[in-house]
Amino acid sequence: MNVVCLLGRLTADVELKKTGSGISVTSFSLAVNRGYKNEDGSYQTDFINCVAWRQTAEFISRYFRKGQMIGLSGAIQTRQYQDKDGKNRTAFEVVVSNACFAGSKADSRADQDKRYRQRQYGRPDIAPSQQSFIPVTAPRWESPAGFEPIPDTDGDLPF
Repeated sequence: MNVVCLLGRLTADVELKKTGSGISVTSFSLAVNRGYKNEDGSYQTDFINCVAWRQTAEFISRYFRKGQMIGLSGAIQTRQYQDKDGKNRTAFEVVVSNACFAGSKADSRADQDKRYRQRQYGRPDIAPSQQSFIPVTAPRWESPAGFEPIPDTDGDLPF
């Protein structure tokens, strides 16, 4: 059985590429801490090469950035190649079949805000309070025709 589950942080922003036949692919490295401390009291980190294809590659490249925590499952794959000196080498990598969010929502929100400030103002260090912008109010939700709320008279509704 060849099953791998990893929880770690991306070491760089993920770049989505396309093969000659138009299939989405991305390769990246995941920093995964070992579950124990070494002699000096610090955790060791393994850097694991990963590759994702098709929708999984698109999902990862769209929603994850450097430093974000990500959960992955997949399988270990080996492949043979020759390096620039003509020596035979073996590469080990995880072929990702599933990916999920593993960090806190607050971490993701702060990262999104930083990327937004970078795109809008060219400086991620400018706080929203230092920026001049027009506040946007959310549109008011109105119930669709024929919808009537269910009265919860005895408090037994689960929501």
